[in-house]
Amino acid sequence: MYRDERPYEKCEQYGAENLTDAELLAVLLRTGTKGENSLELAQKLLHPDFAEHGILNIHKWTREGLLRIKGIGRVKAVQILCLSELAKRLAKASAASGLNFSAPETIARYYMEDMRHQNTEVLKLLFLNTRSKLIGESDISTGTVDTALVSPRELFIEALQRGAVSIVLLHNHPSGDPTPSKADVRITRRLKEAGSMIGITLLDHIIIGNNCFISLREKGFLQ
Repeated sequence: MYRDERPYEKCEQYGAENLTDAELLAVLLRTGTKGENSLELAQKLLHPDFAEHGILNIHKWTREGLLRIKGIGRVKAVQILCLSELAKRLAKASAASGLNFSAPETIARYYMEDMRHQNTEVLKLLFLNTRSKLIGESDISTGTVDTALVSPRELFIEALQRGAVSIVLLHNHPSGDPTPSKADVRITRRLKEAGSMIGITLLDHIIIGNNCFISLREKGFLQ
């Protein structure tokens, strides 16, 4: 392998910021397999047959899928899964400092990496106290790729048990398009009305797409 094809040496000489996505991953993989170096193996992970999203494919791999790749054993599979989780946590930690529950863009940014890579819809409920501080969160339901199953009764029972005075709903659209469906609007209005009857305010319902979001409060559905 020529020097300009050796990611480790290239990083030492020019800095990590000058490496491609494949080169960065190759440094972490360290070795390839017979007939395939680490850079070629990294390319296979970033550009599999099932997708064309490049570096975001790291979040799509499962342990079972990784182990089916020639050159990926138990150790490399664990390393890749941990790299994916570390990337999510770094993004979330970076967004944490600006988290403000009166500003939907900061909420969406904070939960974006947790939710936008999900293959099914997940409904998350955030519980807030009288000062609009987060006192807890819960995954209420996991649905199909089309809908999350919502039980208002269970939702408000948990909110009351936690002493919440207001709540925020989030859910993802696996398609990547956060445009609310008729069902999204219907359940939002239903939960707003139910919450008003028992003294718990639905502050917002935020739909997470692929690096984008929609706030149903900003769209006027909570007025």
